[in-house]
Amino acid sequence: MTDDLKSLFDSLIRTEITLWNAVDNALYAECDLRLTWFQILRFLGRHGSSRVQDVAGEFGITVGGTSKVIDRIEAAGYCVRRANPHDRRSSLVELTPTGHDILDQAMAVFERELQHRIGAVLDDQTIAAVNTALTALDTPRTHP
Repeated sequence: MTDDLKSLFDSLIRTEITLWNAVDNALYAECDLRLTWFQILRFLGRHGSSRVQDVAGEFGITVGGTSKVIDRIEAAGYCVRRANPHDRRSSLVELTPTGHDILDQAMAVFERELQHRIGAVLDDQTIAAVNTALTALDTPRTHP
């Protein structure tokens, strides 16, 4: 393994942590919302009613862990679970009107932070190239 690969790994992790913390802190300070919750609210905002399993699959986390986070988001009044008309064994989660409101407020903070921390540093061509590279890295690979 080359030192360049190790350095790239270190840079990716450091950048992810720095970006996560900055966005999380801004969302919490301005919306009293953690990035974990925001990510789930964004997913529900894009997909409408979704099963807990669908949310878990999107983020690569366990169904049990996702269910616990959704319980907390529901207790805050941002989402609600309803019976799934197509499968009595599962429920559907959807945003409440309050959830839509906080998502709109948080999206403005999120977009501002992305613009400040990425858009102001990288041009559109570089952003597209980085996005392409990260997408390629995210493609599952099997070991030889």
